[in-house]
Amino acid sequence: MKRYLTLWLLAGLIASAHAREVLPINEGWRFFFKSERTSDNARHVTLPHSWNTDPLAQGYWLETVGNYQNGMYIPAEWASKRLFVKFYGVQSVADVFVNGYHVGTHRGGGTAFTFEITDKIRFGTDNALLVMVNNSSRDDVLPTSTDMNLYGGIYREAELIVTEATAISPLYLGSDGVLVHPREVSAERTEGEIEVHLTSKLENTCSLNIEITAPDGRQVFSKRQKAKIDGKPVSVPFTVEAPELWSPEHPALYTVTAAIGEDSISDRVVVRTGFRSIGVSPSEGFSINGVRTPVHGVVIHHDNALSGGTLVAEDYNADLQQIHAIGANAIRSAVTPHAQYLYDRCDEQGLLVWIDAPFHRAPFLGDMAYFATPDFEENGLQQLQEIIAQHINHPSVVMWGIFSQLWMRGDDVTPYLRRLNDTARAMDPSRPTVACSDQDGALNFITDLIVWKQNVGWRRGTTDDVIVWRDQLQKNWSHLRSGVCYGGQGFLGHKSYTAQDEPRTNWLPEEKQTRFHEEYARNLQNDSLFWGVWIESLFDYGSSRRPYGVNGSGLITLNRREHKDAFYLYKAMWNRQEPTLHIVDKRRRLRDNDKQLFRVYSSAGTPLLLAGADTLAMTEYAPCQYRTDSVSLKGIVHLKTTAGNLCDSVTIFVGNVLKPKRSTVLRRTTGPQTTN
Repeated sequence: MKRYLTLWLLAGLIASAHAREVLPINEGWRFFFKSERTSDNARHVTLPHSWNTDPLAQGYWLETVGNYQNGMYIPAEWASKRLFVKFYGVQSVADVFVNGYHVGTHRGGGTAFTFEITDKIRFGTDNALLVMVNNSSRDDVLPTSTDMNLYGGIYREAELIVTEATAISPLYLGSDGVLVHPREVSAERTEGEIEVHLTSKLENTCSLNIEITAPDGRQVFSKRQKAKIDGKPVSVPFTVEAPELWSPEHPALYTVTAAIGEDSISDRVVVRTGFRSIGVSPSEGFSINGVRTPVHGVVIHHDNALSGGTLVAEDYNADLQQIHAIGANAIRSAVTPHAQYLYDRCDEQGLLVWIDAPFHRAPFLGDMAYFATPDFEENGLQQLQEIIAQHINHPSVVMWGIFSQLWMRGDDVTPYLRRLNDTARAMDPSRPTVACSDQDGALNFITDLIVWKQNVGWRRGTTDDVIVWRDQLQKNWSHLRSGVCYGGQGFLGHKSYTAQDEPRTNWLPEEKQTRFHEEYARNLQNDSLFWGVWIESLFDYGSSRRPYGVNGSGLITLNRREHKDAFYLYKAMWNRQEPTLHIVDKRRRLRDNDKQLFRVYSSAGTPLLLAGADTLAMTEYAPCQYRTDSVSLKGIVHLKTTAGNLCDSVTIFVGNVLKPKRSTVLRRTTGPQTTN
């Protein structure tokens, strides 16, 4: 009743203002599984919501269909208006019904979508809203292969949009209906077009007003024109003289307002954007506004241990703090886009963004990433178009990801990749396209940029082999605009007492991850062959297909409580605002080898390391990496390192460590036998 009363009061405001109103519809939902057959025991939930909230629930991971019901009282005074429902993220397929009428289907969990419901509404009474959600794997909805959890549910917010009969369309690919296209950008002027999508139930023309406001509030462009409403977008050319250019150092944001009406405004949409040019070349690397900008990027996925996949503003703010702490200047949204909130903050904070389309292959042999069917290909195109239309106004977004880690096996995927790439370039020629590849073949020559996913030395060989690969790339493919991506799993609880411990199944110690990153950082970080380096990943992420329910490739744990050693390595190299000093491998407190070598990461100069009262000499092994020679120690050892005003310390025990053999079998004397 309180919610209905709120809508009733807002109805009066809308009627007097004759303008668009956006009302959140996140409360009052009742959820039940389709398999329950009845809503008698439905749970009361608030959006965002998922039926898979625990990333670690391997044995209880549900791919199923869930129903969401809600009721809305729609005032009779709204009978002359138009109503739309917008969902910002439903994983993965949504069917929306109003009063029993099917109003639309959306396939794809990473993008927003909007349906008009005007014709299905009963004005002056209650209305029933039903959303059927399916997160089961399907061969006509991308991604068909992924390592990360697809949590299932209405996992982002929803809203009701109320407009007059003539409006800026909320229906164009889930966007706001106003897309800004800068064509020529320089310090002298920015020229481009503003693409506006219009819709009307009554008129075939309207008065369209465009205004652009500078970061300091000055109006720098204004135009009014008669616009024809014929289903085609209206293009309004604009020029801004002496613009403040957006850059990581100076994230200047402009406001673009599109409005309908002459004497009074009947609809208005406001978006933010920024003007900057993007350049990438094999010799000059990545540049913003002609200024070379080496990319230090981290890959981020879509969950954490507390919220699962239902991330909200507080979750994104906390993650952004970690991104700034490590010193990264770029993020890659893996597999699908994140919420608009994250990109709004990136716009304001000067972070660069790469958004992936969901054409991805996970490292599981039983998966198929590409189905050469019309339904699959159309869904991939649809999701890519939605991604671009919904995020094109963000100046922080500097590249569109087309695919990730595909195999060149079976059906030839390259014609479809070219179709995707051409679609992205046609919709937005101002940004380069990019792909992440761990294979040879023609697919590496389709996108504007290529990022090589490397793991030489992880499962076989040594990390020094990456230099051989790098030299071959320099010799044969130096004309490509190449970046590099790498990473490996490491779990804090997988500790070895001994320096040489026997291999174990699913044994992924943090030490292995640390040494992998150390060698790759030493060999690749400052290599001019690459316009950017991407670390996969910044955070561990939920993967019900993995032995522990988690992909442990992050530099920070899924619960965000623990930073792994490799985090401090990149913080030392990338974050020049906050010096770093960190003793490596502090979590391995018990060691049975009396010969010990110690490593320290420092961006504050050569560290001083004390073992008890003895000073251990340290040499620089690689930028920000310092090591001692092997030294003989015994018993309890207090380690302390200093550099400038920084200090770090740990106490370890060196000597024989009693531990059970892993082959030991414990048996009860009575009752069923159990094995540990």
